[in-house]
Amino acid sequence: MCDAHVTSVDESETLEFAWGRIRWLVNGARVPGANITVGWVEIEPGMKNPLHLHPNSEEVLVLMEGELDHSIGDAVHRLTRGSAICVPANTPHDGRNVGNVTARMLVSYPTGDRQMVLLEES
Repeated sequence: MCDAHVTSVDESETLEFAWGRIRWLVNGARVPGANITVGWVEIEPGMKNPLHLHPNSEEVLVLMEGELDHSIGDAVHRLTRGSAICVPANTPHDGRNVGNVTARMLVSYPTGDRQMVLLEES
């Protein structure tokens, strides 16, 4: 169980990629005892994150801004501001920004130790 802990996107380390960036707000490493992972993800217009999966947990993504085509297995789901999607554990998925602004989303995993397997280069 974690102690009360306040984090901020502006104070989180930024992991930069060709497609955008991730900032981890809560996870077991950042907040000792946390049994959840929460991150702020941004995908630039026309870009996509690499196809990947999470072998140890499902993922919930809430799109805060922009428009995103999110693939889960063979299906593609259009997300707009305020949309949420649940990705089953161990299922290949990725997101493509199909809008004109940076897609900004919160992602969460019911584990403090989110694992990821890349299925293509980023």
